[in-house]
Amino acid sequence: MKKSSPIIDTHAHLDELPDPETAIREAQEGGVLGIVAVGQDVSSNQKILEIASRHPGYVFPAIGYHPWRLDPDNDEEALAYIDTNLKHCVALGEVGLDYKAKTKKKIQKAIFQELLAIAKRHEKPVIVHCRYVHETAYRMVKEAGLEKAIFHWYSGPLDLIPLIAADGYYMSATPALLYNPYHARAISAVPLSNLLLETDTPVQYRELAARPVHVQVTLQEVARVKGMAAEEIAAQTTRNAKACFGLKGL
Repeated sequence: MKKSSPIIDTHAHLDELPDPETAIREAQEGGVLGIVAVGQDVSSNQKILEIASRHPGYVFPAIGYHPWRLDPDNDEEALAYIDTNLKHCVALGEVGLDYKAKTKKKIQKAIFQELLAIAKRHEKPVIVHCRYVHETAYRMVKEAGLEKAIFHWYSGPLDLIPLIAADGYYMSATPALLYNPYHARAISAVPLSNLLLETDTPVQYRELAARPVHVQVTLQEVARVKGMAAEEIAAQTTRNAKACFGLKGL
């Protein structure tokens, strides 16, 4: 990696790392100002809140119910847990739709609608997973009246980007820029004022097993695809993350 810049990893599943403490320390030493740690179900959310409690002002929790984790036996508990604990978090997420997931589309949409209502009630941003279903997810977020949303790892239609941006929502870039031309085309089209950086730790990007410090890789790749100075991208995306999540003291 090149020289590090002060940036924020806005999407990491710290609970899935075998040693999150080492990854957090490595991020701190690598110029990462903070980490938004994202949950996926009740067990994951509990772990995220626990990790964040050990690192106040550095690890910022978001709790959610991922479309891959939906289970009719757990839906009620998952929604109630989020509603009760969201006040301790900077966002609701990861939530959304995934039309390659096993759960029926109708059920996914019903759960997502309930989650969006919880986010609206608590006035929290929502971190949206929307694989193969970007337009529907965007429309549902907008119709729910949410002021802030992040379309995570954006690789959706290029013609949707100006609409998402016009509503003041964000789209995030990942290290998939290293090899994915469609993600690169999408991110090159996202206005800098609507862009966030992330790792989606612990995703394996070919040879790169992501940890939060690798948000520096995301930064360098965004600089490459946009043809801009990394320092300018670091400064603006950090401002974006602070504004989006209400991060104080960074």
